[in-house]
Amino acid sequence: MAKGKVGLGRRGEILAARVLERQGFSIVRRNWYCPEGEVDIVAARQGELTFFEVRTRRGAAYRSPEQSVTPRKRARMEAVARRYLGTECIELDPSWHLGLVAVALDRTGKLQRITIYPDVGEEPWPGNFA
Repeated sequence: MAKGKVGLGRRGEILAARVLERQGFSIVRRNWYCPEGEVDIVAARQGELTFFEVRTRRGAAYRSPEQSVTPRKRARMEAVARRYLGTECIELDPSWHLGLVAVALDRTGKLQRITIYPDVGEEPWPGNFA
């Protein structure tokens, strides 16, 4: 099992990518870095790009994955997405979204739920994708 914060995050990203692919997304990039920050997963579906932040939490002692996306984090997500679009996209005005994949594990690391929010701040897709 992954150890520490970095290992926990990587495990969440792997689980998220698998679930997104099962839901019809194709993974375009993972862990893309720029001066504004990083996007965990850039995925395409039905001609639109979604920039997914993956938040993984273990145990109930911390805030939920959803609660960890603060207004500041959301602003950084948007800045990274805009940088990606400006440097990596050929299409001039592609349709895009900021998304969230929330991964919740119990204290022992057993997967409890995966929730997909195709747009941060909006309702999740129904169902537990774990």
